[in-house]
Amino acid sequence: MRRRRPRRITRATAALLGTTVLLALSACGGAEADGADAAEAAVDRIEPIAEDVDPVLPSSVTDATGAVIDIASAESIVPLSGALSEIVFTLGLGDRVVARDITATFEQAADLPVVSHGHDISAEGVLSLQPDLILAETSSGPQTALDQITAAGVPIVVFEPASGIDSAAQRIAAVAAVLGVPDLGEQLIDQTMASIAAATEGIDLSDPPEVAFLYLRGSASVYMIGGSESGATSLIEAAGGIDAGAAALEGSFIELTPEALAAAAPDVILVMDKGLESVGGIEGLLEIPGVAQTPAGENERIAHLPDGIMLNYGPRTGDVVADLAQQLHGTAE
Repeated sequence: MRRRRPRRITRATAALLGTTVLLALSACGGAEADGADAAEAAVDRIEPIAEDVDPVLPSSVTDATGAVIDIASAESIVPLSGALSEIVFTLGLGDRVVARDITATFEQAADLPVVSHGHDISAEGVLSLQPDLILAETSSGPQTALDQITAAGVPIVVFEPASGIDSAAQRIAAVAAVLGVPDLGEQLIDQTMASIAAATEGIDLSDPPEVAFLYLRGSASVYMIGGSESGATSLIEAAGGIDAGAAALEGSFIELTPEALAAAAPDVILVMDKGLESVGGIEGLLEIPGVAQTPAGENERIAHLPDGIMLNYGPRTGDVVADLAQQLHGTAE
């Protein structure tokens, strides 16, 4: 396998840019995948683990902020991220969800009113639906909207955002506990881990490709490359690749430059579907300075995944891993 250059690139603005892009990643609206059949189905539908679920409530939980939240009921739920919505629906409680974030892209959520656009929450929209439970993430906001909801007497439980495959089990367990269905949470964790394991089975790891994750929004002139804290590393590794950005670049995201691309020197470039579309497809991507000069650009090895589930690290992660593995190796089903 080709040795990696030891060069590392840092920028004074890396932390600020990384925070901006991580929020934007969570705000990406989902597009239908045109990769593997499994991923296409995963984008379109959620498969509940149970029906006619009867939560055991009331309960009291300590959330990610350290606050103790008393939960009396979960009859009318508003998850403020697509990732949280995915877990709620898969636990079999989708019939209790009354609104969604724009990032909830699966079929069952399509007709729900949108009250949040990637952390831009409408307090008035949420309260008009008279929910009895709000599920949020530490990055949810603005805080004034959350304060308005809390002041109206609606409990908000805050979760840590997904950071990688290793966080999937913890997040599922935490959401299941809040909703009063811990046993279903354990079942869903087992199912999710089995799906991920099946997706990685049989992958040839003898010569793993080096993969750089690019965040692209051509309409906004946003072009970034993921570093060691982009959130994509565990996905790339599970699919049998090496995160080229994590090995060469510090921080979460930095500006996409020919120098950054040269340092990463990826064999494969990974993008989200909408990002690829925003720059005019593969042809447009190759016109971005420095891309065509990488091994990935020279060989036109571009992998792409659905925005709506790529970095959710929830119940459908196995489908995402299988899709990426197939694109990297052509062997996964």
